[in-house]
Amino acid sequence: MKQTQMRLVGLGSVLALLAGCASVKNPTPEDPLESYNRSMFAFNDAVDRNLLTPVAKGYQAVVPSPVRTCVTNIFNNFGDIWSGVNSFLQGRGLDSVNTFGRVLFNTTMGLGGCIDVASMKGAPRIQNDFGTTLGVWGVGQGPYFVLPLLGPSTIRDTAGTIGDGFGSAAVYASPGAINDVPVRNTVWGISFVNTRANLLNASDLLDDVALDRYSFLRDAYLQRRQAQLNQKLGPVVLDAPDDQKQGGGNLPVYDDPEAGGTAGGNGARPAANPNLPVYDDPEAPAADTSGQTSAMPASGAVSPSGQGRASTPAAPAADPSLPVYTDPEAK
Repeated sequence: MKQTQMRLVGLGSVLALLAGCASVKNPTPEDPLESYNRSMFAFNDAVDRNLLTPVAKGYQAVVPSPVRTCVTNIFNNFGDIWSGVNSFLQGRGLDSVNTFGRVLFNTTMGLGGCIDVASMKGAPRIQNDFGTTLGVWGVGQGPYFVLPLLGPSTIRDTAGTIGDGFGSAAVYASPGAINDVPVRNTVWGISFVNTRANLLNASDLLDDVALDRYSFLRDAYLQRRQAQLNQKLGPVVLDAPDDQKQGGGNLPVYDDPEAGGTAGGNGARPAANPNLPVYDDPEAPAADTSGQTSAMPASGAVSPSGQGRASTPAAPAADPSLPVYTDPEAK
């Protein structure tokens, strides 16, 4: 078995060297290293198809789903420690506190992290890494770069991967902190195989939809990393209604005609941005100042303060220079 694996790795190396002989004449602007990257991608793909994928499928077939979920949660729980450190380094103190709270909660109530109790209670993971931290600090992304066996990266993320290795080991958040070499390598192997098994469905989908697997993975990776960085550069979002998160508080507030109160959900209108209008439901009746129901104008009314439901406006003072007409059919 070992000799077969070595032959497969050797075959992948030969394929990579052969692929490297062909250079890309017009590389993509954000991928100036495309010739090397495609060669390394071909090598990684050969190793993955001939070695990693069969092992991951065997692991998935032998290990029950609850056990695989437990293993994934335990590794995620350790990874959250390093994520919390990176949130602190990025100046996102609230994210850091919430992440360390997740670790404490899952470690105690979740049986050492086997059960993700925090997510069940509505506290989602805040993933973070040193590559994103470098981006927050202003380090440029650099060109796209495919790492041997590890796959898609950039120059900045490659430095971040090195930082993740040393940093997570320093805070005892990865197998790298284990001094016993056989145990450490076994844990690394389980982590790697478990991660690959979790991605089997994604790789099958990629084979079905991607015409050029290399370009698809490259573009998806760059877009995802940029989105993660933008999220860390944005404001910290506290627990709030979904329509008020990430700047939702700057949107106009609409009354719900079927609810007992307003859009706030508890009968009281939430604080509105005074720079934006408040729209009433044109089909709902409006209460005048005397407490009686009067007809709402078809276009709705806006209170002068920009908040709350406006009552039917009083008739404007008549211009004495204009004639007054009486409706003969009115009672």
